[in-house]
Amino acid sequence: MISPELIESFAEIVGPANALTSPGDIAPYLVETRGLYKGTSPLVLRPGSVEEVSAIMKLATVTGTSIVPQGGNTGHVAGGIPRTGENDVVLSLERLNRIRDIDPVGNVIVADAGCILADIQTAAEAHNRLFPLSLGSEGSCRIGGNLSTNAGGTAVLAYGNMRQLCLGLEVVLPTGEVWDGLRRLKKDNTGYDLRDLFIGAEGTLGVITGAVLKLFPQPLGHQVAFAGLRSVADALALFDKASSLCGPALTGFELMPRLGVEFTAKHIPGVRDPMETTHAWYALIDISTSDSAESAERMMQALLEAEIASGLVENAVIATNEAQRKSLWHMRESMSPAQKPEGGSIKHDVSVPVSSIPAFMAEADAAVMAAIPGARICSFGHMGDGNIHYNISQPIGADKDAFIARWREMNAIVHGIVLRYNGSISAEHGIGQLKRDELAEVRAPIEIDLMQRIKHAFDPAGIMNPDKVLKAKG
Repeated sequence: MISPELIESFAEIVGPANALTSPGDIAPYLVETRGLYKGTSPLVLRPGSVEEVSAIMKLATVTGTSIVPQGGNTGHVAGGIPRTGENDVVLSLERLNRIRDIDPVGNVIVADAGCILADIQTAAEAHNRLFPLSLGSEGSCRIGGNLSTNAGGTAVLAYGNMRQLCLGLEVVLPTGEVWDGLRRLKKDNTGYDLRDLFIGAEGTLGVITGAVLKLFPQPLGHQVAFAGLRSVADALALFDKASSLCGPALTGFELMPRLGVEFTAKHIPGVRDPMETTHAWYALIDISTSDSAESAERMMQALLEAEIASGLVENAVIATNEAQRKSLWHMRESMSPAQKPEGGSIKHDVSVPVSSIPAFMAEADAAVMAAIPGARICSFGHMGDGNIHYNISQPIGADKDAFIARWREMNAIVHGIVLRYNGSISAEHGIGQLKRDELAEVRAPIEIDLMQRIKHAFDPAGIMNPDKVLKAKG
């Protein structure tokens, strides 16, 4: 047990108001968004400066106290949730929320790790710049968590994951040492790239406290369309046509099933089906151009007119104003929460080579339906980068608990097919606790061994977010 004296020592660093010990105050920090994991902790610390984070980590190293960094607690793999019965201390970065600098000429923004993603976007817009990371949770997720999971979102096709959007980091190591890597350089080949070790490490190597992020000029033209299609194969063919016609102006290409549209229209306030006709599949197409609004409009019209004429696209609607563009994206971003009122949902965040998406989905659908007749498959996602959220809703009238109890069984079926297509069992949500044991099964022993060596080099005491990504060595 963590002694009252040690709790008091930690509290002295951040002040009593920012050292939470009552069960009611701690409760929101102990459960992940879907309720699959609930941990325990005697203490939540809310530091307000890098110096306080450093002091916390120094004391944790001396006392052997396990620390679990946490951002907005919006993750899906319990990477920021403490273990049960292990007395982990939660280190919340929510008070480190200062934007330190914006350089619109250099196209960078320097921010604390606790900044909310939407606030970064707004700050960039005030300087006529774009920070392109966009997620359904952007109103509450924090940039440190985005970095720690190498978040992707809806604009990866054009701008890349967080690893591609970050130039430099500031990190507090388990020992309390502070690495100031807040460099603003696009070219820097001086030795090992330490930045890339911490991005995607899910807080297992150190605590990210600040970052230099890339900005981009605001596009002058923006068009969003919604196209009805017969099949996933037709969606892939349309993506190929759009890529050839639009090139880098194609900033988003999202795949959605009819069932997903029905769920969102039924359960999400303000969402409606944008088409009068129904289709088996839909593509949300996003085009952004740097020269003019007219060029984006011409590009979208040329694409859709040609493919409607060819018969590839059955029907389409083009947003005519910003409100309509936001409405179409809101429907796509609401597809996951819209499944919750339908009962249990077993979710998969996977990626396969883009050209393999139709074959993967056909094979996975057949296997899932054979295992659970009546299952309602709601697979959607970022077709442009191969990331599919392959979600399975329970059969109508089924027992929710019995359905959820088959989570691991469904994982084995879907992930087994993913691996046959040389895909990944974690495309953008990380490993955390949910996929930790499975990671050891799907990666080569040499890869796991190298990860363990890196973990030990940075965190020999094993106090940084233990049992996440890799199983702690006992």
